[in-house]
Amino acid sequence: MRPLPLALTLTAAFVLPAQAQSLVELYDAARGFDASYQSARSLYEANLFKAEQAKAGLLPSANLAMGVNRSNIDSDNETFERSYGTQSATLSASQPLYRPANTAAAEQGKKSVGVAQAQLLAADQDLIVRVSQAYFDVLAAADNLNFVKAQKSAVSEQLASAKRNFEVGTATITDTREAQARFDLVLAQEITSENDLRVKKLALDQLTGKAGAEPKPLAVPVVIAPVTPANVSAWVTQSEAMSPAVRQAQLGLEVAQLETQKAQAGNKPTLDLTGSYNITQNNGSSNTSLDYRTNVGQIGLNFNLPLFAGYAIQNRIKETLSLEDKARSDLDAAMRGVAQATRTAYFGVESGLGQVKALEAAEASSQSALDATKLGYQVGVRINIDVLNAQTALFDTKAKLAKARYDVLLGGLKLRQANGSLKADDLNAVNALLVK
Repeated sequence: MRPLPLALTLTAAFVLPAQAQSLVELYDAARGFDASYQSARSLYEANLFKAEQAKAGLLPSANLAMGVNRSNIDSDNETFERSYGTQSATLSASQPLYRPANTAAAEQGKKSVGVAQAQLLAADQDLIVRVSQAYFDVLAAADNLNFVKAQKSAVSEQLASAKRNFEVGTATITDTREAQARFDLVLAQEITSENDLRVKKLALDQLTGKAGAEPKPLAVPVVIAPVTPANVSAWVTQSEAMSPAVRQAQLGLEVAQLETQKAQAGNKPTLDLTGSYNITQNNGSSNTSLDYRTNVGQIGLNFNLPLFAGYAIQNRIKETLSLEDKARSDLDAAMRGVAQATRTAYFGVESGLGQVKALEAAEASSQSALDATKLGYQVGVRINIDVLNAQTALFDTKAKLAKARYDVLLGGLKLRQANGSLKADDLNAVNALLVK
């Protein structure tokens, strides 16, 4: 019986199970399951509430106080024996009119919302890359296992051919032993590949919360779009406005500048509008047994002007100015780091695309070399080890080509992560390349 062609064998290995998931589906699952992302989302919500607290210094405050007292006077002189009580209720309120430190704190609260949003965006981008990495790791491991199995089948055929040739006397025992050694080596590789695939699947399951997740493979033929825009400077320029790291550093500088304003406000006066209303019910007193009630209403302005605080304010201002310089340096470092990471990711994708093209050409050349070597073996001008080496070269090239394609697709996502433009919709372009 004639063996199946290699292309048909590999295609049959990619028959999708009924529960196979796309990259977008597994990302959606991970978004609701991954502990790191859930932690980042909870921190984001906490920071929103913390920002709201900063507004309290500009809003009015009100208090209600109530009290009940009872006094009893016991004396040797019965004339002075008396028992009386007092009930009181006070409602007070205050409205800041001029408090520059509170105004700066409220502005800091608004900036902290932007920081929280940038942190959550960075966590979401990290989740996209982690899910994609785990997704492609499983596909690469599955490809490698399929190639090893196909190589084992090819080596097995070559081993059987060598044994037949030895039995009829047209080949030496060396051919058989070489084929047997190669078969044993491929068998060991198969065991390693099976374990590697198992481990990669466990990692994907743990990330997405799905038991037995089955990623959809790339559809054949694989056509990977080039990087757009094809200019590294455009990507770097975009990173200055979109990178969460740059955004956090920029907001950190603005918060530091507001902290300096708060420190400088220590030398400025404050003005508050205050008011209160008190009701006191007296059931007699030490001087009279008559009941009476008093109502007292007050409204006024409280003015406070700091005069001297032991140079604490002056030194606080110097401290915040130094911290402001630090925040400015942190911003410069963040911008340079993001620009360098963007350039590195861009050239990595460009290099990967070139490697894919080279490996595609190498695959075709290796296939032609194998066909020619097999023909030479049949006519007696090549020996068995030549065929085995040609088979190994072909399957090794196929595995490298598959891995290179996954690296380019993942590199495109990492490029967008590096410059801050990565979003969930970018996964749709990868999804379009998968088997339907």
